Amino acid sequence: MKRILFVAAILALLLSACGPQATPTIDPAQVQASAIAAANTMVAMTQAAIPTATPIPPTPLPSPTLAPPPTPIPLPTLSVLPTPTLAAAGSGGADSCNHLLDTKSSGPSASLNLRNRTNGPVTITIGLSSKNAFGQCGYLSWQVGKLDSITVSVPQTGRGPCYWAYAWINDPKKPSTASGGGYCISSGATWHLDINYDTFSMTPP
Repeated sequence: MKRILFVAAILALLLSACGPQATPTIDPAQVQASAIAAANTMVAMTQAAIPTATPIPPTPLPSPTLAPPPTPIPLPTLSVLPTPTLAAAGSGGADSCNHLLDTKSSGPSASLNLRNRTNGPVTITIGLSSKNAFGQCGYLSWQVGKLDSITVSVPQTGRGPCYWAYAWINDPKKPSTASGGGYCISSGATWHLDINYDTFSMTPP
């Protein structure tokens, strides 16, 4: 601001010195206005001469580096267990006799009289857990009414193995079961098997 006023004062002095003595005095207000206008023009020209600052372009950010994909963890290998093989019927295995006994196969038979000694109907099952001398095994089942009896045909056991027996007694007043074993039938005559509330009794011919 001081520089502008100094320039304006010099211009005013120059104008007053160059003019003839007889010239009327210049209005100081006009001189000041002219000096201010000239000073503003010089400032404007100076500002225009200053080079415009070029904005610095932003530095490009580096692209994010992708992390390598995770290495898959190998799954544990399960050992394949062999499927258990069931023994075929008639092969002599533990399960080979879990079927109906074939009464039509070769081998002698005998008559078995089943006598129900209870006051309720019974379901009786007898069976061979292993093959007899004729290659027979399995089970047979019948129903006998209360205080009744039936006669059935069964394969002979010879010297063994012998029959096991199991019965369900359906007496409404005294329901129970009976079980037993070692019942050998070694001849073709009629054998008797009595069914009691909790036991059996075998009578040979």
